[in-house]
Amino acid sequence: MRDFNYELKQLCQRNRDGSYATQTARERILTLVANQLQEMGFRHMHADSLKPKHVEALLARWKAEELSAGTIKNRMTELRWWAEKVGKQNVIAPDNARYAIPDRQYVTNLDKGRELTAGDLTQIADPYTRLSLKLQAAFGLRREESIKIRVEWADRGDRLMLMDSWTKGGRERQVPIRTPAQRELLEEVKQLVGQWSLIPRTMTYDGQLQRFKAQCMKAGIHKVHGLRHHYAQERYRELTGWACPAKGGPAAKSLDPERRAVDREARATISAELGHSREQITAVYLGR
Repeated sequence: MRDFNYELKQLCQRNRDGSYATQTARERILTLVANQLQEMGFRHMHADSLKPKHVEALLARWKAEELSAGTIKNRMTELRWWAEKVGKQNVIAPDNARYAIPDRQYVTNLDKGRELTAGDLTQIADPYTRLSLKLQAAFGLRREESIKIRVEWADRGDRLMLMDSWTKGGRERQVPIRTPAQRELLEEVKQLVGQWSLIPRTMTYDGQLQRFKAQCMKAGIHKVHGLRHHYAQERYRELTGWACPAKGGPAAKSLDPERRAVDREARATISAELGHSREQITAVYLGR
């Protein structure tokens, strides 16, 4: 099994497509795939051993685990990459519909926002975790971004610059610094870590991530992604002057042409700030 994992890792390193973050995510997914295939009884595999039965077994497992359509599609993307690099494109159908993988569901009109309270923060003993949570709430950062960010480098006065190696998909982006509270938070982070990230100098990213999870679990803080939802909802209200549909505001189809244009522009702005390439994904955060 060690040889199989090693071969997949070497395959990734020989075919460096995309950013460092993309490469890292691919290696993690393919390592997971290799381990799961072993657990399901597929022994003595090599990088060029991929067959339709392996794909079917993985899909059956992922569906049984009730993974989201988005997670399964992301994994299928990496399986197709693997198949292409070893000359076995025909092992996997090009269309996810062939495997009955449902479309991603963007519109829910459910409020998944979570506000970070002073009571939450008092239960977090680790100052690095506490500041990462505050950055997620104040700037809509993903968890990984809030841990890896080097604020002294990112702070450009009126905006935060997020480096591609910190972000999902390796997409560099900017988030505006709009309020005195945001500015105060950034200075608080700099005071703790200086030019470094919110990973203690004696730890790795994975080590701090595990400590972050443990601290949040102990404090009863679950679904921290809801902090991004709350950020998006507050930005929508700020940009449009009214609440988003997920917070009881008017549905997009009920808006007059003038307000509909404002809605579209606000969603495009929020999508960019959150690091998404498509405006329609804002429906997950805002409703439609």
